[in-house]
Amino acid sequence: MNRLAFFERWLTLWVLLCIGAGIIIGKWAGKGIHVLSDLSWHQVNLPVALLIWLMIYPMMLQIDFSKIKNINEQIKGLSLTLSVNWLIKPFSMAFIAWLFFSHIFEQWLSPVEIDQYTAGAILLGAAPCTAMVFVWSYLSDGDPNYTLIQVAINDLIILIAFIPIVEILLGITGLHIPFSSLISSVLIFVVVPLFAGIISQRILLRKKGETWFRQKFLPAFRPLSITALLLTLILLFAFQGETMINKPFHILLIAIPLGIQTYFIFSLSWIAGKRFLKLPYPVCAPASMIGASNFFELSVAVAIVLFGINSGAALATVVGVLIEVPIMLSLVAIAKKRKY
Repeated sequence: MNRLAFFERWLTLWVLLCIGAGIIIGKWAGKGIHVLSDLSWHQVNLPVALLIWLMIYPMMLQIDFSKIKNINEQIKGLSLTLSVNWLIKPFSMAFIAWLFFSHIFEQWLSPVEIDQYTAGAILLGAAPCTAMVFVWSYLSDGDPNYTLIQVAINDLIILIAFIPIVEILLGITGLHIPFSSLISSVLIFVVVPLFAGIISQRILLRKKGETWFRQKFLPAFRPLSITALLLTLILLFAFQGETMINKPFHILLIAIPLGIQTYFIFSLSWIAGKRFLKLPYPVCAPASMIGASNFFELSVAVAIVLFGINSGAALATVVGVLIEVPIMLSLVAIAKKRKY
């Protein structure tokens, strides 16, 4: 049976430990932590930006865009993936966030918190998973070739669709942000690491060969992404440790709609793929996983750039990281139990 690597299997525990470490560091450092939080350029915190780039770049190295030529072989699965990811998921997340934060949880939140948490949820909903879907596909016995194709197509669509979808949904909620900030965020945290990954991949494949690249380099390089994520969380919670100490109940309030969205998107994709499109299980499983999971690295980065490192939007995206692994592992178990 396929199993998650030790480091990734306990990612939620590492996240909790890093949150605790960040809060302790923030309290211990006091105002000294502002030296790092103020180290910014054009609203981008430089230490966090570097760590986020290190999160995303190793993931872009894994994408094999040559698989796109096989798109005709997987058109039914891709039609499901792209429809759910880009026509349903962002809008269902915006609706669920609005329903919970603006109505069900309204009595416990201030108007600013409602706007900020909604914005963070929208950023998560507009960024379907990129790299971690490889893990969920592997664990659920999905087709690795299909997974590669859908991730490659998804990454290309992010370049085009992410900005207008976020702009529209944040505009509907009344949050107006500079369009240039969205563009710069996607350039910094998607376009640059994407092309850096493509160039690096081609150079390494030419010099060392595909066997070395896939079996030696990528497994050794992959922990860099999760390590950078954990270091980012330490910094984030060092910067906003007081918020975490004073508002632990808000973590639960944020986690509830995010969790509901995840199970909803998986169920919708699974039912549509199995019953209506008659997809084989090895395609249906990863097609259902990619929309349920999030490209949380991009969401965290954009939330920091648009709203600030101490913002409620950044906090909401970090909660997305916190609940990602346990929820997705439960979906892997559900998929394997219903394997057909």
